[in-house]
Amino acid sequence: MGKLDGRVALVTGAGRGIGREIALKLAADGAAVVVNDLDAEPVKQTVADIEAAGGSAAECAGSVTEPEFAERFVGTATQRFGGVDIIVNNAGYTWDSVVQKMTDEQWDAILDVHLKAPFRILRAAQPVIAEAVKRARAAGAPVPCRKVVNISSVAGLSGNAGQANYASAKAGITGLTKTLAKEWGRYNVTVNTVAFGFIRTRLTDTTAGDDSGAIVVEGREIKVGVNPQLLAAVERSIPLGRAGTPAEAAGAVYLFCLPESDYISAQTIVCSGGLTI
Repeated sequence: MGKLDGRVALVTGAGRGIGREIALKLAADGAAVVVNDLDAEPVKQTVADIEAAGGSAAECAGSVTEPEFAERFVGTATQRFGGVDIIVNNAGYTWDSVVQKMTDEQWDAILDVHLKAPFRILRAAQPVIAEAVKRARAAGAPVPCRKVVNISSVAGLSGNAGQANYASAKAGITGLTKTLAKEWGRYNVTVNTVAFGFIRTRLTDTTAGDDSGAIVVEGREIKVGVNPQLLAAVERSIPLGRAGTPAEAAGAVYLFCLPESDYISAQTIVCSGGLTI
């Protein structure tokens, strides 16, 4: 018996990295997981791995920034598994530049993926959650505690040079979290944020020994990766002496999904090994 048996979780950006680890961890504890990522193949792999381990999962590939995505995502959960209990807004990437060189396209793209997309997903989920609560109360049944976990960053708490767009979006997530905690408390929904520090993923690792790596997002080639010398310096500044792993990052999200956190809401925990920017 898992602590999340019978629960239905939606996880964006779950084909790779932290999101994949979140999906695997929730599924291992009994949740049925709707897996999203921009590309279909990593989605299929995460779903296959969950099912191979005896869990339940469904695919929902596509960009979280598409106008119709939120309804499709929530609809996948209701059609396949009958409801929504856990929402983890994890999908995202960085597109850095100092403010005088940052374009409107850079600004809008990062705000869209990190702030507008979570807003749309939560908006789409509200009628489903409200109706489920109404049915439970009409039947005299207990209303289970549902969970929303939004992903932020230490950049959203303290700012970070070269990341005006990303830091602003992540700061906005804090406002969204605190507002939804107040709006959805009547549904017995907790809404919290996990702010990550330096976590080793494909966005932060180096490529070919330098910082020349890139990913393609909706036709845009986005430079990623960290110079090895800078990476080493950052790790030295972390009190625990190293970057975090995706599994460790997923563990922080998992804490907010457990029954033990049912009376914690509107909070931000920092998963950074003690690092502050």
